[in-house]
Amino acid sequence: MKKYIYLSILTCILTVFGCENDFDAKIYGSLSTTNFPQSEADYESYMMDCYIPFTLTWAYNWGSSNQHNFYVAEGGINRMLDTPSDICAPWTLGGSWGGPCIYMAQGQFEDMKYASTYSNILPSHFDKVRDITRMTKIIGTLEESTLLSDKKKQELMAESRLLRGMTMFYLLHFYGPVPVILDPTLVGNLEAEKNMVRPTLDEMTKYITADLEYAAEHMVETQSEVGRYTADYARFCLMRHYLCEGAHMDGYYQKAYNIYHQFTGSYSLFTSGKNPYLDQFKIANEFNCETIMAVSCGSDADGSGKRGNFNPLSWYLLPYDVSKYDDKGNPTPFVNQGGGWGQYYNVDPQFYETFEENDMRKEGILTSYYSAWYGWVTKEDIGVKWDGYILNKYPIETETAFQGTDYPLARWADVLLMYAEADVRLNKTVSTSAIDCVNQVRHRAGLADLPAEKTASVNDFLDALLEERGHEFYYEGHRRIDLIRFNKYYTIMDAIGCTPTSQYFPIPNYAVDQATDMGYTLTQYFTRPDYDGPQR
Repeated sequence: MKKYIYLSILTCILTVFGCENDFDAKIYGSLSTTNFPQSEADYESYMMDCYIPFTLTWAYNWGSSNQHNFYVAEGGINRMLDTPSDICAPWTLGGSWGGPCIYMAQGQFEDMKYASTYSNILPSHFDKVRDITRMTKIIGTLEESTLLSDKKKQELMAESRLLRGMTMFYLLHFYGPVPVILDPTLVGNLEAEKNMVRPTLDEMTKYITADLEYAAEHMVETQSEVGRYTADYARFCLMRHYLCEGAHMDGYYQKAYNIYHQFTGSYSLFTSGKNPYLDQFKIANEFNCETIMAVSCGSDADGSGKRGNFNPLSWYLLPYDVSKYDDKGNPTPFVNQGGGWGQYYNVDPQFYETFEENDMRKEGILTSYYSAWYGWVTKEDIGVKWDGYILNKYPIETETAFQGTDYPLARWADVLLMYAEADVRLNKTVSTSAIDCVNQVRHRAGLADLPAEKTASVNDFLDALLEERGHEFYYEGHRRIDLIRFNKYYTIMDAIGCTPTSQYFPIPNYAVDQATDMGYTLTQYFTRPDYDGPQR
């Protein structure tokens, strides 16, 4: 098992990463435990290695095989958590991109068993269990340091544990519980690394909770570098985790409810501009009053990591044939780029129809465009010239190869809606404070209060809240997690003709076979006991 899991640090080359405002990469040469780390700065740089899966580059290689970062457009959380949901219509007109771009949106996950250790057009993240082992080694080295002060040691360990906890969080929501090594003394222990058996859901939940709780307690409140994680971001991640697992973990709804009052930043909904909802995502409004955390991206970045994080999403949102100018010579929203790579991501017209008429949030969805090939393409052409509407939530603002639009990770709107959810789930009644939190978000979108019929019962309110979350956070990497948490994933996907073959993605065959070769059983599928669809 050692050759599959263990990531040796005795002689390694650290991958390049970075972002704006001095949150930059450092390239280290040949490192060993005899020459590194030797100072507080060395220990901090060593800890920063844990950020690699959370940067935005084309891919990274942490000593095993090329992996997609969690936030890169091609294989990150938009692909894993938004595409296989009611947000995205199957991309049947994708041309040469191949089957994986179709079947994930159809809820057909069987081919994901054939994924390899590296991530490409067939996304694969299971090999990130190796990253967790690597992070565990880093945490152990920090803990053993005699050079660091107790305070500095706690801060660096908290930051690395947040990153490890979030790696486990995403893997849980991709595959269900996965085998991990969290004890530094077991890194390199052959028997421990052979044991590729899924933990129980409760065990995996507790692993994540322990890391996130430690981070929330010990991380610094502010960072000098934009985009580096903070205690408030740890609280946000913990609040979401509590809600996701509250149905089977005693006291988690109470804990989620309590966190709302623990945020230390002065956050509020962004309300400036003609359409505040959309304007908050513009480059000029990066890290505004609503932003708890985002991946900070630069317009001059190229995906290599040498110039920091880049954002290639716009290329995946546009059909090949969009024109820079319409039939009257007016610039289109695509004037700074032109055609994309075939509309890898779209907005399902059925999802669009769930918005209320005056909802300003749907202005980030274009229901027609001017084609250089066909002229005007409209909703009547769905299924013939395009599969779904164009996502314009993140506008193309600059004539650069890639946009400098930050990738949102945590917004105050989400905290408000999570607080409303925690309140109602905890108290089993619909309170005025829960309704007020939802109405604040609706008012920013130009909508009136929730109608009485949507607050008449707990179930009515939770149904309305799930819909509200879809409208507020479309293409922010939340939707599949939300649908499963509200126990509506199978029901909603089946209703739109995309019946999922399983609740979570199957673990790839290569990992199952490796476990078998070493005498262990790694179950390929995981299903929560309360899943609204069939068990696998």
